Amino acid sequence: MKTVALMQPYFFPYGGYWRLLARADEFVIYDDVQFRKGGRIHRTQVPDDTGVLHWLTLPLARQPLGTRIRDRAFAENARQLFDERLRRFEWIASAAGPSAARIRAYLHAPLDSPVDYLEGGLRLVADILGLRCTISRSSALDVDPSLPGQARVVALARAAGATRYLNAPGGRDLYDPAAFERQGVELAFLPTYEGPHVYMLRDLMTLSAGEIAL
Repeated sequence: MKTVALMQPYFFPYGGYWRLLARADEFVIYDDVQFRKGGRIHRTQVPDDTGVLHWLTLPLARQPLGTRIRDRAFAENARQLFDERLRRFEWIASAAGPSAARIRAYLHAPLDSPVDYLEGGLRLVADILGLRCTISRSSALDVDPSLPGQARVVALARAAGATRYLNAPGGRDLYDPAAFERQGVELAFLPTYEGPHVYMLRDLMTLSAGEIAL
């Protein structure tokens, strides 16, 4: 039996996202689909020093609609822009949790490729939380990119060797279990996340891994 999960790479996603990595044998970063500007691939919500929420956004270059996640680029002056955005949150510089220094080093690392940077963040947090699943990319799997929606997900799951495909709870209306079963793959969904770790950047920098329950 092999459980595979597939998800777009998010920038410090909420606690529920990490349950995919906790419960899968392989987590596939869905990087060869269209980048959605209004999503959470390049941004995360963090509180300021008074508790008011703001978006912390990675500075991406302007690119045509339809550009895939794997092909996105940072803005020319991305490092300067991102440093300015980080300075708005004084607690990031002063946080003293067990993993704070590692997170700060990541936040201030070179900004070369957005998908590489996002994958690095996923790997870092997975290591901090002790999540040992394999992490790969959909673009590295031999799957026809013209396949639509569900058919492509099934094909990616099979290409990764899945006998069980695990999806976030929001996908229940998108997928037909019978379509997966016909390809020898069981479809499963996570329950709705009801945990407290909604703003993971803050929690990762102020709490120990043992205090973060997924």
